[in-house]
Amino acid sequence: MNREKRNTKIFYLILLIFLFLPSCLFIHKIGGAFIYKPNELQNNISEGAKKLIQEAYLEIEPKDLMDYHVHIVGLGANDSGAFVNPEMQSWFHPIKRFKFNVYLSASNVVDLQNADKEYVSRLTDLVGSIKNHGKFIILGFDKNYDIEGNVNLEKTEFYAPNDYIYQIYEKYPDYFLPMISINPYRKDAITELEKWAKSGVKFIKWLPNSMGIDASSVWIEPFYQKMKEYNMILLTHTGEEQAVDAEEDQMLGNPLLFRKPLGMGIRVIMAHCASLGKCIDIDGESNKMVNCFDLFLRLMDEKKYNGLLFGDISAQVQFNRLPVPIATILERIDLHPRLVNGSDYPLPAINAILRTKDLVKDGFITEDEREFLNEIYNYNPLLFDFVLKRTLKHPTTKQKLSPSVFMKNPGLE
Repeated sequence: MNREKRNTKIFYLILLIFLFLPSCLFIHKIGGAFIYKPNELQNNISEGAKKLIQEAYLEIEPKDLMDYHVHIVGLGANDSGAFVNPEMQSWFHPIKRFKFNVYLSASNVVDLQNADKEYVSRLTDLVGSIKNHGKFIILGFDKNYDIEGNVNLEKTEFYAPNDYIYQIYEKYPDYFLPMISINPYRKDAITELEKWAKSGVKFIKWLPNSMGIDASSVWIEPFYQKMKEYNMILLTHTGEEQAVDAEEDQMLGNPLLFRKPLGMGIRVIMAHCASLGKCIDIDGESNKMVNCFDLFLRLMDEKKYNGLLFGDISAQVQFNRLPVPIATILERIDLHPRLVNGSDYPLPAINAILRTKDLVKDGFITEDEREFLNEIYNYNPLLFDFVLKRTLKHPTTKQKLSPSVFMKNPGLE
């Protein structure tokens, strides 16, 4: 068992132990139901924390600030049409149920009958309390379909309808931009794509491991052709996805599968830079398992994909991905013009997966910076995510991420 999977299993074992403890305080300790309000941050944090925030905005043009990866999750309350797999809400599946409770805590959702509104309200409170907040791209999330176009709700972890995403964007246009999600196996996939393209939406979100999408399939070529016609951009998860159990589905996160759309001239953003798990090296004859991150780097280093392939640095500061991917990304300044920032919210609001102590141990931040970052986190985990990534330094070279990583990328216009 490799280090990543061992750490993940230990993490969920700890969660399971906490599940059976008598108090929900443990859930909040892990998930982060925050007791401080975002708008109280400026009046309550230390001068050191304020200075760290100020330094994070150096060389940043606020109007161009962009977060390319923000999830919208709902239970279908308030007529949103959203969906979460019933197993996530059932005590017959204790680990999934506990994870669900952690997500609720991280999102500050208390009333399940009003969950969808509470989720959006918390997100808008976080964004609105950031003085120079820029724009956050909110993601739709489609269902799992088979190749014949039949929906499989058992394999659908959650669903965020495109109409719902667009409604939120229309209500908060100063905060958000919309990203739709279309499973290309849907019978109406091209019709749905054309609908949103004509509405001005230019990004499409996939999580192949969860949605059951083989990006290399010839069946998807007409969908890619239509994307190319409308100059649309694909943001796709790459690498391992821990919500997926089946190995055959896990393999759909292999970065090399995306040679197909890249070869057709589709711009692709690989979320997380494939920084977790092992993938089959299908380029070679041996089909050996290698780090998915190494395959991402291989593609980035191929000149033919300049202007087509980009990376999204979301989740790279989580404990189970440290330290190699983020250290490599910091050091590879030649890649920075093709990287974009993503918070992967609500994940930054889950205490258990963000360990600033580990970042100190690995040399990415100092102990003083850790204390200031933790102060910020207690009020606004979304701001924390941004300031942390702007503060990170390579342990040896002290290289930081270029300011351009955090602003809208000209290659994705």
